[in-house]
Amino acid sequence: MTAYFTDRSLKFLRALARHNDREWFHAHKQDYEQHVRAPFLALIADLQPALLEVSEHYRADPKTVGGSLFRIHRDTRFSNNKAPYKEWQGARLFHARSREVEAPSFYLHLQPGNCFIGAGLWHPEPETLRRVRHFIVDNPGSWAAAAHAPAFRRRFDLDDSEMLVRPPRGYPADFAHIDDLRRKNHVALRTIDDAAMTGPRLLATLSKDLQQLGPFMDYLCAALDLEF
Repeated sequence: MTAYFTDRSLKFLRALARHNDREWFHAHKQDYEQHVRAPFLALIADLQPALLEVSEHYRADPKTVGGSLFRIHRDTRFSNNKAPYKEWQGARLFHARSREVEAPSFYLHLQPGNCFIGAGLWHPEPETLRRVRHFIVDNPGSWAAAAHAPAFRRRFDLDDSEMLVRPPRGYPADFAHIDDLRRKNHVALRTIDDAAMTGPRLLATLSKDLQQLGPFMDYLCAALDLEF
């Protein structure tokens, strides 16, 4: 069993939140490389076999550029917040066709006090969201099994941070999962405490998470005519 992240990983991100400027980051870039970026890339590489067991169509890509790991630099062009760096590090395990079409992803987030694993569709395009809603209405039993099975919901929450005030028009008001049609995101997630994120069982824990998130992702892929 291997620990990827350490207290120094979290310490760096806490310090970055306090000193979010280029001069500080460049002075501490070695800490970032050693304690955040390199171990995250190693974790991504080691997740490849577990992900392959879940779906042969998903990729955990440890390339330093253009792979699973997001850049820590923020895109500030259209934001009022001009801080140059994210205060977290994230990675997505993506569908092989994700560069061609919108597809659900697995996601891993490293941030002191806010680490989590998630999966699904975050801020999907309106047409993608419409297709998922129609699929849920047409396949409610499979949706209940994928998103509302008791064992699944004991481990994962469904994101309800962005919801329509009322259900979208055109759907039956008495539909069993009417509240799910109000969701703007279809994401399942589980919080990971800092001790677990820096502990030696992280890979085993995340491998179990990927397995249990599989049916949820399979459903979303089916809604979008994607292989799983």
